[in-house]
Amino acid sequence: LNVCKQYGADFVVNYAEKNWEQKIKQYAPNGVDVVYDPVGGDYAEKSVRLMAWEGKYLVIGFASGSIPAIKLNLYLLKGCSMIGVFWGRFTALHPQANASQLRQLAEWHKQGKIKPLVSQVLPLSSAAVALEALQQRKVQGKVVLVTKHYKKQSKL
Repeated sequence: LNVCKQYGADFVVNYAEKNWEQKIKQYAPNGVDVVYDPVGGDYAEKSVRLMAWEGKYLVIGFASGSIPAIKLNLYLLKGCSMIGVFWGRFTALHPQANASQLRQLAEWHKQGKIKPLVSQVLPLSSAAVALEALQQRKVQGKVVLVTKHYKKQSKL
């Protein structure tokens, strides 16, 4: 959570703690505007219940291994939207828009406007080590795998 604060989060909550929903309700009594959910599972419905009117629930993936079944009446009652964010399909359907967005991200990185958090840079031969670290939740940010031809030219 400290990393989130360092990167500019106004408010953080540990969803593993009891009453995490109450903490969010105290911080955002009218609900949250956006939920970015790469996990799915047991927290999905609780997150929808915390949505603000006309909020956006972004379905990114199901890292928990469980695809939630959420009652659609919640979206009606909250007046909120569920949006599937499937980047792979987007790149296939809109390659020019994707390329434009990647150029913009690269420019923001060059200007220092965005600074990705890279926990480790490992050789490609250590991919199994990187995956294990991810699975054990020992990574904050990204693990970058590089080939033997990699030459550090700039900060990642």
